[in-house]
Amino acid sequence: MKAENNLETDQIRQLVWRLAIPSMLAQFVSVFYSIVDRIYIGNIPEIGELALAGVGVCGPVVTMVTSVASWVGVGGAPLLSIRLGQKNQEGARKILANCFLLLTVLSAAITVGMILIKDTLLIWFGASEAIFPYANQYLTWILLGTVFSLLSTGMNQFIICQGFSGTGMKSVLLGAVLNIILDPIFIFVLDMGVSGAAIATVLSQMASCAYVLRFLFSGRPMVSITFGGYERRIMGQVLLLGLSPFIIIALDNVMIIALNAQIQRYGGPERGDMLLTCNTILQSFMLVITMPLGGITSSTQTVLGYNFGAGRPDRIRKAEKHILILAVGFTTLMFFASRFLVRYFILLFTRDPQYIALTMDAVGVYTMMIIPLGVQYTIVDGATGMGLPKIAITLSMFRKVVYFFFLFLIPAIGDVGQIFLAEPISDFISPLVSAAAFFLVISKVIDRAGMPERPNAKQA
Repeated sequence: MKAENNLETDQIRQLVWRLAIPSMLAQFVSVFYSIVDRIYIGNIPEIGELALAGVGVCGPVVTMVTSVASWVGVGGAPLLSIRLGQKNQEGARKILANCFLLLTVLSAAITVGMILIKDTLLIWFGASEAIFPYANQYLTWILLGTVFSLLSTGMNQFIICQGFSGTGMKSVLLGAVLNIILDPIFIFVLDMGVSGAAIATVLSQMASCAYVLRFLFSGRPMVSITFGGYERRIMGQVLLLGLSPFIIIALDNVMIIALNAQIQRYGGPERGDMLLTCNTILQSFMLVITMPLGGITSSTQTVLGYNFGAGRPDRIRKAEKHILILAVGFTTLMFFASRFLVRYFILLFTRDPQYIALTMDAVGVYTMMIIPLGVQYTIVDGATGMGLPKIAITLSMFRKVVYFFFLFLIPAIGDVGQIFLAEPISDFISPLVSAAAFFLVISKVIDRAGMPERPNAKQA
């Protein structure tokens, strides 16, 4: 089957846009998995606000679990692209086979492990006595669908990296639309409440997973899933390269978990639960920013990886420029949305004036520096796409260190309501450091891309 995009000959600007836009839209749609759940849950009569806080506590746990999909998918997809750029079809096939095995084994292990410790985790992550029952109901069902979530998300990266961005978008669209249809049926018609929202999500993930695997087993893409050729070395390469996006997503969720814990610690039982509900809505809005932004920068990794493998620094630089324009353009639009449209977003979750006012203030602070975030994502994901995990991990970790420093400092010396300032501070400092790293280090690696021996470009 002919790919939708030719990574070797298509014009770079058109190639970046054709890969980035469907992936960005797919991530917009994917966000609805969690946001639609939260909207419906927030509108359950009498218990809506408390149930929403409970699901908010689950959010980081769920995302941390699904970040394993990015660990393998975003780790393996650039390597596959590099091999295709090197015309190494057998190497590309081995990478896909090893990644499929990794995801299958990891999803089974995570399901068992997380179910055993979920109660303890929820308490650690900020679930008070009032919201624990709702958090527990939701998380139990979601964990049972881990295998479908990880396989659909992780293996979808191998559809996109082969040039089938439209097909990748369809898989996400299928699951999201089904979730939107099933949510009100299970929550309200069948009167299953929070559990119903989780069951609807799992069924939707099953459908998306079936679509992805059917395509990758069909023989239609350039590289299909096969069995055999498993090598610890290849798995190690995948896990090393994918470590940066995994750390980014995992620590983003650790940040939310720590934020929830600090809110409960300094806010007290009543104010703490209120701030947790507001933070749940805030993080839902941030998903609308970070998920599509990640869709732009991660989907275009395949352009960088392919041309890095092919030894084309000219095309790499052109691609980086257009990716940066798209990323910063998107974050600029979302900055204005956070100022002028966020009230309408909040009204989807709650009609309580106190919650609305508090959440609007939190969003205004939290999103002050989201425009530079487009620079951060472009540079870090670009380094990952070119097989430079050490640089990507270092830049990612620096941003987290800055965030955690201010997260613990601000409530200790001021009011807990000012805790949201930790995010814009880290989003201002970190892109400056990443930009310096690009010009001082990454740019030199790009210049050497045409040389016979390139970093991290070993054959599979």
